[in-house]
Amino acid sequence: MTTSSVSKGCFVFKPSTKKKKHSLTAADYFVESLKSCEDGRMRFESCQLLWQQMKSQTEQLQEELNKKLFDNLLCFLKKSHSDFQDQKNDWNCRVRSSEIPTAALLLGVNVTDHEQTFNSLSDVLHEHVTPYVVLLRAKECPGIKALLQKLFSQLMGCGADLDLDEEDDYATVSQRKMNCTLASLSAWYQKITKLKKSNSPKKKRPPSLGHSQAPPIVVVFKDLESFTSSVLQEFIVISSGYCKELPLVLVFGIATSPMIIHRLLSHSVSSLLCIELFQSLSCTEHLATVVDKLLLCNQFPFKLSGRVLQVLITIFLYHDFSVQNFIKGLQLSVIEHFNSQPLSVLCCDVQEIKQRVKTLSHSQCENIRHLASFMSFVESQTPEAQVKLLTDDSYLKGMIKKFLKDLHMYHENFIPVLRCLHSFTCILPKYPLGKQIRELYCACLEKNIWDTEDYKSALSLLRMLAKDELVSTLHKCLEVMKPYSGGQLDSALQRLEEFLAQFQHLEGGVAGDNLQNVEDEENSTQKGLQKKTDLYQLQKTLLEMKETRRTKKPSKFESLRLEVVDFLDGLVRDHLTRPEEQPLYEVVYFSAASILRKHLNAVPRIALHTALHNPATYLKSLENDGALSSAAPDICIAYKLHLECGRLINLYDWLEAFATVVNADDDGDSDSLKQVDEMTHARFIRAVSELELLGFVKPTKQKTDHVARLTWGGC
Repeated sequence: MTTSSVSKGCFVFKPSTKKKKHSLTAADYFVESLKSCEDGRMRFESCQLLWQQMKSQTEQLQEELNKKLFDNLLCFLKKSHSDFQDQKNDWNCRVRSSEIPTAALLLGVNVTDHEQTFNSLSDVLHEHVTPYVVLLRAKECPGIKALLQKLFSQLMGCGADLDLDEEDDYATVSQRKMNCTLASLSAWYQKITKLKKSNSPKKKRPPSLGHSQAPPIVVVFKDLESFTSSVLQEFIVISSGYCKELPLVLVFGIATSPMIIHRLLSHSVSSLLCIELFQSLSCTEHLATVVDKLLLCNQFPFKLSGRVLQVLITIFLYHDFSVQNFIKGLQLSVIEHFNSQPLSVLCCDVQEIKQRVKTLSHSQCENIRHLASFMSFVESQTPEAQVKLLTDDSYLKGMIKKFLKDLHMYHENFIPVLRCLHSFTCILPKYPLGKQIRELYCACLEKNIWDTEDYKSALSLLRMLAKDELVSTLHKCLEVMKPYSGGQLDSALQRLEEFLAQFQHLEGGVAGDNLQNVEDEENSTQKGLQKKTDLYQLQKTLLEMKETRRTKKPSKFESLRLEVVDFLDGLVRDHLTRPEEQPLYEVVYFSAASILRKHLNAVPRIALHTALHNPATYLKSLENDGALSSAAPDICIAYKLHLECGRLINLYDWLEAFATVVNADDDGDSDSLKQVDEMTHARFIRAVSELELLGFVKPTKQKTDHVARLTWGGC
């Protein structure tokens, strides 16, 4: 029989000769975004290496800051667990058998940083205390049933880390098949601990550092303030009845105040908890440590300008108090610097400067000649030197090496002098130059600090400083300067030692002689005032005393104090100059504060209006003419049409206008455009629903076929 179908056959597909397109890496995206691809790979590698070093430094710093908190918390958990072990042997030794050990962890209002703290805490607990750590969030536990299910699901995963027989079905039982009750949890825990004890020692066991035969179950409530009061109370009441069988330990993550515990829990429920308070380091102290270790050091060649640093600190102080967001802003600054600055290839360690300068091309030399700091240096040179700097690349490369080494020495001297100045000014009343060193650092980066009125008032107060405060501050400065002995600050270090020796000499007989002279002067003054005299003579005597004190020769201590203040002022004027005065400072300093503010301080209202009114800003496939086009997204068309309406918008008129724009490119007469098809109607409904979700329109009861407009104006 004949058939119209295609005959059966064997079809061979030859492999394509075209090469498969490989997915782009981060380095490829970085190089493609560069305005000049010259040395793009090297810039990316330098950026990546620099940020990896800074990131490892921040992680190490975070561990050091959390160490004391975690050590205290571990001691509390181990102690509460030892009490549980004792009560298993002798239950009567415990006074309140129904109390649950609870650690109230006060972390502060920087909620975005809490996640990293809890992750680190979980790792520490797994390593030293117990494999049973449950992390709960309020949004995952709307009720007691959901809370217990979350608790069971996380504990079932912990059972796989124990040394259980593969044929044993109890530990691998599905959470869906088990009743999520504390009784089931108690039976599961008893079975797990018995199996762990019965395991043979010959069997290979995974490392369990510090885990006992019956490790505690730690339940961490990450955001206690967000939990429902009824859920918490019900869980605590149920758990208190299983204290004999289950070694439960609760950890409350608190952002505001410990009083929130008593607001969420009634007295009868809170009495079931044995609460101990633990407080972490404040976010401002954490930020000060990060700035000190990342920015006020010479370990990293990358630096921030004063305005950029001020933007990051302002976001921290007035928005979120998040140190992690500050570090992300610092990371963005590093990426933007290496991406936008072609000469960032020279932002490297001192050991690599010589090799990188040697490989500079002619175009990069021209980029250096266009730098503002370099042009300022050229203007100060002789005409012969100017010609060589602007025409001879080999001579320019030799000067570049000198500039970068001088810039490194500038930073070597800048940081210790800044710390010395802060040691003097942080003890002054009202802190004229700021209480934190970051405030003084920003001020020194933006302008010459000695030209400000605050600096002059600080020097005036330093000239009245007491002897004990002055000597203790000199000792602090000496400790700051000691690591820099042998360099340009060696003479300053020797001068500080001389000042301290002179102050020690004053503690002897010289101070006693001065005191005796003062007493003799006071006695003579009192005798003069005790004589009989009229009002005119008394006034004359007082004026003479005032003039005598004004013209009195200063004591040795006062003279020495003035020398110390003048010495400090000279150090500041020599070493705390603005970075802009250093040639080629643009190579290592990121100063695009506007770009950073644009990325970090988003303005959603303006961005949303721009996206809806002119979608070509984000969609490259559209023409940027600002006119209504059927190629634009439906929500953009509906948004532009709703801008032409008043407070109330007729939905039918809006639909007809929408259909006219959408079907403008279709062939047909005017009558066909009036018939709105189902697809156009559905697209319109979806666009209006999206505008309602964004808050531009809302339903109104004034007219059933109308919606109310909620915004006015362009943006």
